[in-house]
Amino acid sequence: MIISRTPFRISFVGGGSDMEAFYAKNQGAVLSTSIDKYMYISSHRYFHKNQIQVKYSQTETVERLEDLKHPLLRETLRKAGIEGGIEISSIADIPSGTGMGSSSSFTVGLLHNLYAINRKYVTHEDLAKEACEIEIDILKEPIGKQDQYAAAFGGLNIIYFNADGSVRVEPLHIKSAVYGALEDNLIMFYVGNQRKASDILTEQKKNASREEKVNTLKNMVSLVFDLRNALYSEDLISFGKILHENWIMKQKLASRISNPEINGIYDAGLKNGASGGKLLGAGGGGFMLFYCEKEKQEKLKAALSGYSTFDFKFERDGSKIIYFADEYN
Repeated sequence: MIISRTPFRISFVGGGSDMEAFYAKNQGAVLSTSIDKYMYISSHRYFHKNQIQVKYSQTETVERLEDLKHPLLRETLRKAGIEGGIEISSIADIPSGTGMGSSSSFTVGLLHNLYAINRKYVTHEDLAKEACEIEIDILKEPIGKQDQYAAAFGGLNIIYFNADGSVRVEPLHIKSAVYGALEDNLIMFYVGNQRKASDILTEQKKNASREEKVNTLKNMVSLVFDLRNALYSEDLISFGKILHENWIMKQKLASRISNPEINGIYDAGLKNGASGGKLLGAGGGGFMLFYCEKEKQEKLKAALSGYSTFDFKFERDGSKIIYFADEYN
């Protein structure tokens, strides 16, 4: 058996600039971190050598790779050159459709696992790039590249998206006291409404050529560097304000990013101790993240008592193999 563990991520600012419609003509960049919530992929030799069995929210057993209904499983197995004699299971700490890049963590973790079966060494760059190829080039998902790189590399980073399609990951080496304080001062609430991000992202992609939307994204990218400078100068007071600016801009990118319930949650947050925040992911539902100093968080929890909090810590590592039993000789 082989088990891979791949983190989920929180994107702070710059989201949307990782889509080709924008970065092909402009410099894209996001600032994000991985967290201690994971996608686990396990694989082992299947009894029937000519069959594939996969277990996710459903169970599929097929004799031909092309008969797999799960597109990411099918195309990732094809990419790794595995056509039978394998059973694959996935377990996640967070449900899909909640804004933390679950599909890309799945793809990166599955690739990592399958390459371990083949005894092939792969870098974080390899994993991220090939996950992008599967999701964007092969399956034509209307998504960007940030999730794949955040899942593969892990850590607190600026991720740059260049016009030629290349990607560069810049780790942020902030002081440990700042790192710890930032971790303590972030609080997350689950607001429900799991959604498929592709609908919102399709609209956002169509809007990406409109001048007003392009200018909004450019301004969101500029906040990446404002946030980096705030972290390096130990100015956490500005962190929440920058998150707030980003959230206001983000809502201009597509019509269904927010709704009256989400706006009500956000406004309640600002009135009860938070200085800024954002809805994670494409929009429409999932998790609301606030920057709220630790001593004010009980008041915020009371104001939003109808929504459950979700505890997390930052994760410094990316995708890794955490168990390897040599049964594939």
